[in-house]
Amino acid sequence: MVAAVLTLLWRQVPGVQELNRLLAREGLLWCPATKVAQQSLSERFLVFPSELFERTFKDLLPKLQFNWQQRFRRPLPDSVKFALDNFERIWIADGSTLEALFRKLKSLEDLKTGQLAGKICTVIDLVTRLPVEVWFHTNPAASETNFETSLLNLLPAKTLVLLDRGFYHFQFLQQLINQEVHFITRLKAKASIKYLKIFSYDHLLKDRLIQLGTARRGAPVLTLRLIEIKVGKTSYSYITSVLDPHILPPYVVADLYRRRWRIEEAFYVVKRLLGLSYLCRVSASQTLLTRGFV
Repeated sequence: MVAAVLTLLWRQVPGVQELNRLLAREGLLWCPATKVAQQSLSERFLVFPSELFERTFKDLLPKLQFNWQQRFRRPLPDSVKFALDNFERIWIADGSTLEALFRKLKSLEDLKTGQLAGKICTVIDLVTRLPVEVWFHTNPAASETNFETSLLNLLPAKTLVLLDRGFYHFQFLQQLINQEVHFITRLKAKASIKYLKIFSYDHLLKDRLIQLGTARRGAPVLTLRLIEIKVGKTSYSYITSVLDPHILPPYVVADLYRRRWRIEEAFYVVKRLLGLSYLCRVSASQTLLTRGFV
């Protein structure tokens, strides 16, 4: 069944009928040619557990990481090498909404079309570009804050994590700091800022120690660095919990955050090039391939 689902997606097989013909005629991936009743295959899809793909994914990760260690590696960017002098790992966390479902089974044709498939949160390693963890939420409108507890449980001390602004939640950011996990993210508009100290200040670069927040509703006031860099006519604002500019200089912060785009590239590969933005709906309450391969 794993080979069947991978073939269905990788080869863009239009439906279970054609998939059954392929299985009988030439086999699927590592499975030899086998004759199976089409109805049996369709019924199996309806009850096949997505947890199997999650386990397969987690079993493969250590092997992928080992293979990366053994192969010839390209030189790391200067900003990444600089940051690794003070951090044991640099990870990227982001969420992504899964797109409309496609339906391969006749028994599912009456389901509502255009229904979004849910939301995932993915953590990847900036150095290896390999995934570290993937979580799934059935609600496509779910906020990234739904993944905060899982992320806090995952992140070890001495990690630098690059965060999307969806994680712009003061209590969460304070918890990261308490766990000795440091972060870089973007500043939101209309933020309440109190300036404490100037590290650098000119028309192209401003690097300052700030207090962020107003302590309303019990939210903590965070002591952070605000880095503002002007490139051409565009200004970019970053905040980081790394308060010493010698540990993470301003342009290192900016370059690292620019490399957060690597996770968007990962989403592009699996959701567009592999066609995995459109998942197989296997029942009214369960979606196949939610966590394992997206």
